[in-house]
Amino acid sequence: MVAQGAAAADPAGATDGDGYTAIGAGIALGLAAIGAGLSQAAIGSAAVGMLAEDGSKFGPALIFTALPESIVILGALPLFL
Repeated sequence: MVAQGAAAADPAGATDGDGYTAIGAGIALGLAAIGAGLSQAAIGSAAVGMLAEDGSKFGPALIFTALPESIVILGALPLFL
């Protein structure tokens, strides 16, 4: 009886493979975010140093700081596909 109740609670067509796919996508996004955070730390400190020496380089500093975030955004796309 318990097995019948558990089977009835599952959504139609859900398999173990669907869960593993979701876990894999979450791990991929998490690792992409960790990598982007580590790279952004080094890039951010270098950008602050560059701006301290020459304030006219704000544009390149902003672009270099924002580039690692695009990795996370692109890593999130497979979650929705």
